[in-house]
Amino acid sequence: MQRIGILGGTFDPPHLGHLILAEYAADALGLTDLLFVPAGDPPHKQHETKTPIQHRLAMLRLATEDNTSFRISRVDIDRAGPHYSLEMVRIIQKLYPDADLFFVMGGDSFHDLPAWYQPEEMIRLCHLAVMRRPLDGIEANMHEAILPGLAARTVMIDAPILQISSSDIVERIRAGRSVRYLVPDSVLDYIKSNRLYQNQAIAHETTDSNWTDGAHT
Repeated sequence: MQRIGILGGTFDPPHLGHLILAEYAADALGLTDLLFVPAGDPPHKQHETKTPIQHRLAMLRLATEDNTSFRISRVDIDRAGPHYSLEMVRIIQKLYPDADLFFVMGGDSFHDLPAWYQPEEMIRLCHLAVMRRPLDGIEANMHEAILPGLAARTVMIDAPILQISSSDIVERIRAGRSVRYLVPDSVLDYIKSNRLYQNQAIAHETTDSNWTDGAHT
């Protein structure tokens, strides 16, 4: 049976932190494939500027091309927003009906899970793979009283502490500072050749490398 991981984010730009966390998840979960899902119109970032999707996709392809288990999914960029993680998981489940799905998320996102859009349905459709950091206080059973059965559907993965974020990378580029070894060389070459991030704002992205649904009714 296929075991498919789902990693969402704006990937603006994709960096080595994304790749390291993705590899940790793939190894810990024994994944056959890990899907990178670039955000089209995440609900909590509708008023922020993102680099055009053709550039984000091109950079993501360059960043992941040397790993045969990494794949890119267009499920969010090919449909109208706003987008919720649950809807994205439903689409992926239809594409891979016999697969075990693992939604990869950061500890901060898991902490806010009860405020997500229909979280009970989310955990019915997929496992949650939580990238836990040392002493972050995140436990699989922390929301069990609100979401019965959550702990059984949650896998905790010990993640390295990586102080790398897309927003910091963009700030360094705009300040004329080096980002070598923060992004793959191929991505850095693309950024330079297309003069990206020189005079533009960027949607904030945390080191957790995935978006949250925010508080929804």
